[in-house]
Amino acid sequence: MLQAVLNGSWPADAHPLLPVTPRDLARAARAVSELKVSSVHVHPRDPSGLETLDPVFVGDTVAAIRAQVPAMEIGVTTGRWIERDPRKRIEAVLAWGHLGVGKPDVCSVNVHEKGWVDVCAAARSVGIGIELGVWTSGDAVTLRVNGVPPGTTRVLAESTVTDPSTAVAEGLRVLRALGSMPVPILLHGEDTGAWPVLEQAMMLGVDTRIGFEDVLVTPEGYLAAGNDHLVSEAWDIRRKLRSSGYRI
Repeated sequence: MLQAVLNGSWPADAHPLLPVTPRDLARAARAVSELKVSSVHVHPRDPSGLETLDPVFVGDTVAAIRAQVPAMEIGVTTGRWIERDPRKRIEAVLAWGHLGVGKPDVCSVNVHEKGWVDVCAAARSVGIGIELGVWTSGDAVTLRVNGVPPGTTRVLAESTVTDPSTAVAEGLRVLRALGSMPVPILLHGEDTGAWPVLEQAMMLGVDTRIGFEDVLVTPEGYLAAGNDHLVSEAWDIRRKLRSSGYRI
């Protein structure tokens, strides 16, 4: 699976085509769906452009995307940097369960954040799947000790090392620390490490992702013309690997 991560935590002026509003995120989701992407991850914003867990704005964003691409899996974040209080994060997730067409299909929960187990339990209780963010080998050990929570859709193995010469090695360390998981693992990098890690994930035959959340430029270093441009570049890498003999 190739997931598209449409905006992330970037400020609105980080890229001239960064989708922030529900309408723009819906358009971006439709564009990547035409490239055979079936899952998107977004960071909803409030009217001032700030990331938010507020059910009103989360619901508006998810509903707008669903209206454009009804079959798309739509995921949102529960990041601590948006709301530091785990109790309020739990309250937000519980409220998402009552949003109807605005209810996310999945939400990402980072294993290193305080209260992550309870946030996962809240998501499961309202029928929202869980993407577990594992940023380090230590996070992987924490997950193995605690066990994968019920309702988990996938584990996100995230190489947070941006140096392209070491990003892949860090991603592989996280994968080794995770070991065998009862759910799919999605491996990805960020910034200048995004493209090398994506290529490594494809060579390993595991799920990966691409989009403005992770990187704003193409593999050649040019400013991307949109999330669909980044997705097209990812598929090109996959085709080249297949032509080189990789069975992916």
